[in-house]
Amino acid sequence: METNSRTLEITVLSAEDLRIDNRSVKKNAFAVVWTDTYNYKTTKIDAEGGNFPSWNDKLVVGMPMHTRFVTLQVKCKASSGGGDKTVGIARIPVTDFIGGFYPENRLQFLSYRLRDSKGLKNGIVNVSVRVKEALQGCSSQAAASGLGIPVDGRKDSGIVTGIPIWNGYYPSAPFFR
Repeated sequence: METNSRTLEITVLSAEDLRIDNRSVKKNAFAVVWTDTYNYKTTKIDAEGGNFPSWNDKLVVGMPMHTRFVTLQVKCKASSGGGDKTVGIARIPVTDFIGGFYPENRLQFLSYRLRDSKGLKNGIVNVSVRVKEALQGCSSQAAASGLGIPVDGRKDSGIVTGIPIWNGYYPSAPFFR
């Protein structure tokens, strides 16, 4: 059984040096993360962090297989009720945490530069990311063949893979004598 999406767990940890119109953000900063038009989540508002807000909010959002970027936008709730002001946006390439040698379910800590509406640098956002791959297709086959082991304490099984490490042959090493 194949799926069209994965589950993305992104914890928006904190931000640094946030500004609006060259002034420090005073309070009420929050972040919005989205993978496409319909898949988005919002952090709680940090009412006291000023231009160094801290959220530590884990957001779980669906991520379609075709997603190339995850967008993270930091906003500030306007005190006068005039709407939310955008502080900055970071577009996070999915290849930063999927593909290559990055195994699924691995927690990664990343930091990204925020850009304001003019494209100028406007702070940094710190996140942790974990992609949960649907194991429906391989886990039942692996468990049936006896190759699976429990993954993350769940009752389903997956196949563990690794990269072999070879130190080479050292004839002077005592264990070769």
